[in-house]
Amino acid sequence: MYWELFSVFFRVGAFTIGGGLAMLPVVEREVVDRKKWITKEDFTDLIAVTQTLPGVLAVNMAVAVGYRIKGVKGSLISVLGAVLAPFFSILVIAMFFQTFRENPVVERIFMGMRPVVVALITVPVITTMRSIGPRLSSGLIAAAAALLIWLFGVSPIWIILAAGTGGYIWHRIEKKKKGGPNA
Repeated sequence: MYWELFSVFFRVGAFTIGGGLAMLPVVEREVVDRKKWITKEDFTDLIAVTQTLPGVLAVNMAVAVGYRIKGVKGSLISVLGAVLAPFFSILVIAMFFQTFRENPVVERIFMGMRPVVVALITVPVITTMRSIGPRLSSGLIAAAAALLIWLFGVSPIWIILAAGTGGYIWHRIEKKKKGGPNA
């Protein structure tokens, strides 16, 4: 099992271009669809949690999935797999990039990659919205958060804290309506 965890996250780290959000569909395909280690709902919850934690999303996701599957050792093996390939790729690029940095062909290649990276980041947002069941209220909350950050310069930390507080209050209200325990 440890080898499987390592190889899944090594492949994710090696073949995902565009950062943490771009790797989410690859991780989902591997751990939810192919390996069936976790459910779609659990994966969506892991995305929410790992995005709020400090650090690199790919590493946070590797820790969460590895821990869910094989505890602390599983998380360590998953992280090793996730960071090993990018580490060596960046090392090689750093060694040779200065030589090719001013090359017009290299500049055009990177300019061409930008829209693809945007698409790779957009896909997980759409699939996550589909998995949680899009509602008008969810869309309005997301739009309000984006506008507060973009137009008014509100720190995302305050948005996350407000959303967490709002979710907790909403949960308590719903619990009281249903007459649940600790209502």
